[in-house]
Amino acid sequence: MKIFVDTANLEEIQEAASSGVIDGVTTNPSLIAKEKVDIKTRIKEICEIIDGPVSAEVVSTKWEEMVDEGCELKSLHKNVVVKIPIGYDGIKAVKKLRDKDIDTNVTLIFNASQALLAAKAGASFVSPFVGRLDDISQSGLEMTESIVEIFHAYDLPTQVLVASVRHPMHFIRAAQMSADVVTIPFSLIKQLLKHPLTDIGLEKFLSDWNAAQK
Repeated sequence: MKIFVDTANLEEIQEAASSGVIDGVTTNPSLIAKEKVDIKTRIKEICEIIDGPVSAEVVSTKWEEMVDEGCELKSLHKNVVVKIPIGYDGIKAVKKLRDKDIDTNVTLIFNASQALLAAKAGASFVSPFVGRLDDISQSGLEMTESIVEIFHAYDLPTQVLVASVRHPMHFIRAAQMSADVVTIPFSLIKQLLKHPLTDIGLEKFLSDWNAAQK
């Protein structure tokens, strides 16, 4: 399972890249707006740090405009993946971009039918939002598992990119269900490495070592 970091903050991306476990980056208009930077400039900067897929999302709502904006984003760097929101205009844009050999990541997926239609249209990735479904008392992981099962059953080339990941169990379950990619906030990377018994064990080792030096 590939691991992407979900942020537009350069310091976080540089730090995540230095860990050696990050394969790509996902961004969205909210993350870019939070940084108060020009989207084109920031996407270029991210691509200089990460040698892997970098999702950059369109803000247009009509398919023709999505295609034009997607082509413009792709022209920024070869690693750019154009992020398209699911919908009828969205899948039409995906088809047109696929015809131009431009990779797409269809986002805001909340059920398996949306994911399947996006894959049929030629999406490179689909992004089911796990945490946001959990927020309304529906199982985001069950929805994602259904998508993975369908894609595997028909040997679809579209990759399942698990998004809206909130905690370690989302991450572990994504791996258990053989998701292709999981995108996580920077804060979760260090959290995944934490365990109280690890801390206790390290403290004991160091205590014993220091005592032996006296």
